[in-house]
Amino acid sequence: MDYLEKARRVIALELAEVQRLGDRLDRSFIEAVETIQRCVENRGKVVVVGVGKSGHIGEKIAATLTSTGSPAVVLNSLNALHGDLGVLADGDVILALSSSGETDELVNILPALSRFEVRIIAMTGNPKSFVAQNCHIHLDVNVEQEACPLNLAPTSSTTVMLVLGDALAMVLLEARGFQKEDFARFHPGGRLGRTLLLKVTQIMRGVEQMAMVDPQMTIREVLLKMAEVRAGLAVVVDEEGKLAGIFTHGDFGRHFRQHQDLLERQIDEFMTRRPITIRSEKLAVEVLHLIEQHRIDDLVVVDENNRPVGVVDSQDLARFRLI
Repeated sequence: MDYLEKARRVIALELAEVQRLGDRLDRSFIEAVETIQRCVENRGKVVVVGVGKSGHIGEKIAATLTSTGSPAVVLNSLNALHGDLGVLADGDVILALSSSGETDELVNILPALSRFEVRIIAMTGNPKSFVAQNCHIHLDVNVEQEACPLNLAPTSSTTVMLVLGDALAMVLLEARGFQKEDFARFHPGGRLGRTLLLKVTQIMRGVEQMAMVDPQMTIREVLLKMAEVRAGLAVVVDEEGKLAGIFTHGDFGRHFRQHQDLLERQIDEFMTRRPITIRSEKLAVEVLHLIEQHRIDDLVVVDENNRPVGVVDSQDLARFRLI
């Protein structure tokens, strides 16, 4: 049995269904986004209901919405008629998930939900189903084939439902102007939270720990200055105190082989001009992006006048548990 080929078949089937989903998005999706946006702006919430595999997908969609600024809760369909409807309030939006659109538990609670002043958005695979016919906005998640070889286990259908939920959440995020700083407020724990909450000023080495040198200094003098502050980088500044360039231990190693008198030569001959820098008010996450993108070990922090105010050493990132 060719397990890899069978796995590729599953992936190909689900990708094809996701592509079909994208191709048939229409005005209903826009209405769903605008409905949820109005609800959230009026301090309402999204109440997600679903049963079985759709219920599991609903939990993920609710979590994604909540973490990106659109408050959402999950309503247990089985307990809804036994007191859990208390979570619902006028002005909320119901997001009902059912592949068939005929799930008994959803069919049973729809009349109760309709007694509230709410808008119902349904994701079903059958636009003629009971749930689809009794909602305000219908989002079509039908699939031609499950990835299950028996065409029974929810696979393609749950993937399509999840992808559409992600699309709703991400479009809402942009529509509401949700920013990195907002995201950080909801994710304070772990590496993600640290990188989004920490500012560059909190992780950089200050001026007192920098090897600040003049362009006319010799390499020997520069190396001694670097040794004094135990830095792998010298920051070269001009007579106005602005950044003119940088010189690293790596630069020394590369040039030493070619110039026997290197120690007595001036730093401005060998420094790197226009190095990669970052402003002090930026977030630490941007440091990670720059270091990874440019494959550098140190990053000079400058103010609005391009004057060095600190250095971020990649070795310090582990201490702050950013890597």
